[in-house]
Amino acid sequence: MKENKLTKQRVFRWKQFNRKAYSAFVSLSFRKEFCIGVLTTATLGFANVDTLSAQNTTKAQIENYELEEVEVTGTRVPLTEAQSAKMVTVLTRNDIQAAAVHSINDLLEYVTGVDVRQRGEFGIQTDISVRGGTFDQVTILLNGVNFTNPQTGHNTADFPVSMQDIERIEVLEGPAARVFGTSAFTGAINIVTRNDRQSHVSANVMGGSYGLLGTGARVNYTKGALSNQLSGGYHRADGDQKNSDFAVKRTYYQGTYTSREVDIRWQLGMSDTKYGANTYYSAKYNNQYEELRRYSASVQAETKGKLRFAPTLYWNRMHDHYQLIRGISGSKNGENFHLNDIYGVNLNAYFNSVIGKTAFGAEFRNEGILSTNSGKRLHEDEYVKVPGEEGIYFTQKDNRTNIGYYLEHNILLRDLTISMGVMANMNTGLDHKYRLYPGIDVSYRPAPQWKIYASWNKALRMPTFFDLYYTSAVIEGNNNLKPEETQAFNLGAKYRNELIDASISGFYHKGKNMIDWVKYTENDELFHSANFKLDNMGVETSLVMNPRRKWGENCFINTLSVAYTYIYQERHDKTEIYKSNYALEYLRHKFVARLEHHIWNKLHASWGFRWQKRMGSYQEYINLTATEKLIPYPSYCLLDVKLFWNHPKYAVFAEANNVLNRAYYDIGNIPQPGIWIKGGISYRINFR
Repeated sequence: MKENKLTKQRVFRWKQFNRKAYSAFVSLSFRKEFCIGVLTTATLGFANVDTLSAQNTTKAQIENYELEEVEVTGTRVPLTEAQSAKMVTVLTRNDIQAAAVHSINDLLEYVTGVDVRQRGEFGIQTDISVRGGTFDQVTILLNGVNFTNPQTGHNTADFPVSMQDIERIEVLEGPAARVFGTSAFTGAINIVTRNDRQSHVSANVMGGSYGLLGTGARVNYTKGALSNQLSGGYHRADGDQKNSDFAVKRTYYQGTYTSREVDIRWQLGMSDTKYGANTYYSAKYNNQYEELRRYSASVQAETKGKLRFAPTLYWNRMHDHYQLIRGISGSKNGENFHLNDIYGVNLNAYFNSVIGKTAFGAEFRNEGILSTNSGKRLHEDEYVKVPGEEGIYFTQKDNRTNIGYYLEHNILLRDLTISMGVMANMNTGLDHKYRLYPGIDVSYRPAPQWKIYASWNKALRMPTFFDLYYTSAVIEGNNNLKPEETQAFNLGAKYRNELIDASISGFYHKGKNMIDWVKYTENDELFHSANFKLDNMGVETSLVMNPRRKWGENCFINTLSVAYTYIYQERHDKTEIYKSNYALEYLRHKFVARLEHHIWNKLHASWGFRWQKRMGSYQEYINLTATEKLIPYPSYCLLDVKLFWNHPKYAVFAEANNVLNRAYYDIGNIPQPGIWIKGGISYRINFR
């Protein structure tokens, strides 16, 4: 150890190189200055190659373990993927660029443990669920900030960011209440945006079938410790069928400041989505319409030193305007308005010691709704005017506060990680009693290439305002619903070397008071929200081959992956159900295969294949009056292909989704598009 004469800081020198997850690269997270000696000699000795191929092999090794050194979401303290005791699926920037997708929701289709039920292209009104759960049981985060919508999970996946803004997406499967709060019932999805410190400006444009037109721009300006990024985009299409048109506007701003004492990050987002909702919420009405506007803001900071203090302050607002019959106003005709306000504070602190990393803190979150249809009835003198609407008032309201205190400790040994913790939680929408939600995650590395996982966690989810109150001509809420509870067990293993990444895991989620919307009899005219005892269990497997990582850039195939998930449900109550709308319509089978390969020069191709079989059934209506018998969801397979040319300054692509032109349904009565052709170009200019 010696002093750097320029920075006046102490410099730590390593005299031995090791590629383990607990070695020098991980030490960089302490934000000190390091000097690694004899790096070249040690690396070449490890590589066991001749001088001519040393450079390529070293690059392959670095790429092989690059993912392991990324800090991933999974605990209250920063841990790398190699250290993490949870199995976290990471979709990288390379995955995003290669896939024939243009929304976060489309990209998640390629994770076998995730069920994405879209009602339209480009992520229009999408339900995202994990491991056989429902769309209300997943926590969605943007750079670690809770984005979940308490009105209904139908609207949670309306993001202010575009695909060009995203660095990676982390998918954590299994309950994580002690990490993300009680809404992380079956899992969490964290969207991490790019922090490109190269000043630049970029723009893109695309077009395609069904009147598709999209455009976007992105500007970054970085000077010293301060970085600012602003992006915006617009997409629209006529849709593949009547009343499936959409128009989406997005604006996102992100700023960062880095110093020796503190790192600060702030973000602002806005999305405006308008779409023909076809038969989205009821097969009896094929001319529905919806408008969503979302505003979000957050500030995060992290101090440096022995005790790290990392507070987060955030606010989200969503306006929701829905028409049962497009263009027909009035609450008696099924039109309603909703305004959600969510704000919260997360006070997180952690420190390192000889026995590991310890985190503690508190979390405060307030969820409120003003509505013409969901909430407790207001007195007439308490009515609130609906913004931008003449003579229309919110007549219902509800509000609840969630407070949690947590403690977590992570034991980090050479071959073993143990992460254990507990959250004490109280929600005023339930009562004013605190309940404990503990969990423990363990990973063991018997060899450098192997990692074995085991975990047990508990979680609770409050019903959404939609579950409790919403009533219309086709559904009826239930304000006596009990919160959902679960205990989850997980066991798995992962193997990684220069050529392959392989994993297998099994899970069992024991559920109590699971919420679903159901019809009890064939003659029942309404779907009712109700509680049931329901267990989910299953197995997930995946194999990813990376030939270029082992044999270099001249290899024809870049990546080849296959993955399969099998899920089985078991009910423990005797209530007869004629038709389930969500919980019992899970994916029994899902198989995904992806191939990316080189063609010529900078021209590449990617292929994506999906096969899935959904349980449950849907109804067909004749002249929107009489119902036929229930029709089981048929299995289907989809093939997507993309050709792309990537250059440091520009990129060009052409792609086709559903190349086989299959007719299929993600959710009953809403046929998805047939073959959809798209193409586009983007250009970037860097500034010095």
